Amino acid sequence: MLTIGQLAAHAGVTVRAVRHYHAKGLLPEPERDASGYRRYDAKAVVDLIKIRTLADAGVPLARVEELLHADDAQFASAVAEIDERLRAEIRERKRHRERIARLAAGDSLALPPDAVAYLDRLRELGLPERMVNGERDAWILVAAHSPEQMAGWMALKHVQIEDPEIVELYRRLCEVIDWQPDDPRLPELADWLAAAISKADDWAEYDSDDVMAPGLVELVDSMFVDAVPAARRLMQLLEERGWSGWTQFEPTADVGR
Repeated sequence: MLTIGQLAAHAGVTVRAVRHYHAKGLLPEPERDASGYRRYDAKAVVDLIKIRTLADAGVPLARVEELLHADDAQFASAVAEIDERLRAEIRERKRHRERIARLAAGDSLALPPDAVAYLDRLRELGLPERMVNGERDAWILVAAHSPEQMAGWMALKHVQIEDPEIVELYRRLCEVIDWQPDDPRLPELADWLAAAISKADDWAEYDSDDVMAPGLVELVDSMFVDAVPAARRLMQLLEERGWSGWTQFEPTADVGR
């Protein structure tokens, strides 16, 4: 869980901006904990990045909440309307017009084109939208934190997703989304996953330029833990089999590699 300062840093805004979005009703303000501090989760970071991106694109704050909750047709219509208004404004607003025009694609709200292409490939492979959306939100966090490393990470992901064993990994993980921590199928899944990780060296080993900052890894891992009831149990079972972490697997023992 994050303090308001950490939340602002991850999203690339000031604490004052976060409080302003609270006051405007765009970002829910959590209750204070026993120590008197407000704590934020990974979803708050994703929501704040979306709000910042829309605001930076010239969308009036009065319309940001509407766009955040719009369906695809409403969103596309709103984007077209905003683009028409921007066409009538002075030359300095040209940059805003270009950013607004990109919003109609949805995934490209806060992601570079190669990341959008990666998400589209997941859809082509038949993975459910629920899992694709989870991937999207995780990469929104990563892109905001380390934009200079996104090209390298995406190049690796595009190679990996063409590997049938990695596609099978995604399909197996789709099944576990709604499992409970006491589901009897978890140990068998952990056995399969640990064996798969051990076989695929490029999943578990990173060049120095590819390693995510520890704080970012923890934040992205927390999205998996928060979204999947059995996540903590599955990670515990993996650790018993020699692998720790989730976003970046790390060997905890000699796993025969």
